[in-house]
Amino acid sequence: MKALDSAALATLVGAAQQSPRRRANRNLHDQLGDPVQRLAIAMEPDTVVQVHRHPQTFELLFPLHGRFVVLHFDAVGAVTDRRVLGEDCALIETPAGCWHAVLSLDPGGVIFEVKQGPYVPVTAAATAPWSVVAPEATGGLLDWYARAQPGERFPGI
Repeated sequence: MKALDSAALATLVGAAQQSPRRRANRNLHDQLGDPVQRLAIAMEPDTVVQVHRHPQTFELLFPLHGRFVVLHFDAVGAVTDRRVLGEDCALIETPAGCWHAVLSLDPGGVIFEVKQGPYVPVTAAATAPWSVVAPEATGGLLDWYARAQPGERFPGI
């Protein structure tokens, strides 16, 4: 049996807090080639998830602890949808090819993700070209993610 108990979640959160990227994951699938990828991701509020897409698969997100802003974008950087998992929404499925970003609102946040496998890393081609910001600007980007509303355009475009 595979389980994510409170001890496992606490260990995962601790790993994220110690990571330079401020996130860590625990896979429930056995191999990266498995046809269904299932993982818990601990994310701190200061981790940056650039706007990206998965051309080959949907992405299902469910909050295990904390709240998460999920933004969807059109091809030119306008927000098309905004939800707060763990607050006004219990589950989100992002369709294949949809530009999106995620922000943890709470320290110790853990989100569960399900995607079709095999695992495919997000490449530069799958990162929105209008969304790349300089490292020194990430604080402003995270603040914008937290308050962005449908119809607003990504900063700087």
